Amino acid sequence: MMLKAFLLAAGVGSRLRPLTDDIPKCMVEIDGRPLIDIWLDAFERASVDEVHVNLHHLAGIVSSHLAARSAPPRVSTSFEPTLLGSAGTLLANRDWIAGEAMFLACNADNLTDFDLRTLVAAHDAGGAAATLTVFRSNRPSTGGVVELDETGRVVGFVEKPRRPRSNLVNAGMYAFNPSVLDEVVGAPPLDIGYDLLPRLVGRARAVVVADYFRDIGTPEAYRQAQTEWSRSVPR
Repeated sequence: MMLKAFLLAAGVGSRLRPLTDDIPKCMVEIDGRPLIDIWLDAFERASVDEVHVNLHHLAGIVSSHLAARSAPPRVSTSFEPTLLGSAGTLLANRDWIAGEAMFLACNADNLTDFDLRTLVAAHDAGGAAATLTVFRSNRPSTGGVVELDETGRVVGFVEKPRRPRSNLVNAGMYAFNPSVLDEVVGAPPLDIGYDLLPRLVGRARAVVVADYFRDIGTPEAYRQAQTEWSRSVPR
């Protein structure tokens, strides 16, 4: 099966400044390797054939790095002069995944050793329009809070609620049927968490990530990730 994936990498990385003043967020190094390479290797292990990367902040640095790669998967890029938002990017590139049975979309600013083959297999088996990944958080109100029933079906989703009803938080890795993009309406910027996932409640399923996972969006989280990844993640 041909498999395509979006790597959502256009963010400015404002919370990581001053590091991201000169380095795109997806290019920060983890244990000596750019984060984007860790993601592309994960896609290759999951038998993803093509990856589309959206670019904005310091796009030339990312483009040059990708052009120098020779390892699979094949990579294409698009430049967003004005950020479209995560869902807006998917919608703008809808023709690229037209006719596919499914596609993946992943946030490039997360660090994880989660096996994307688990997500693909769960989506294949689950029969849902979308399959999300979630992780257990001790600060769920900072993310998209997901409620599941006993079968793994998503029965509630609220982005950054003041009073979270679950400790399961959106991990930013998705398997979607292309038809879900019919739900994305309005003018960009459009966000997966705010503008798509609430419309999929009752029609989506979720996989709980038990592997290493960290959003490296702040300097503190980035420092923690450097230590945790080098010490704890098997090679």
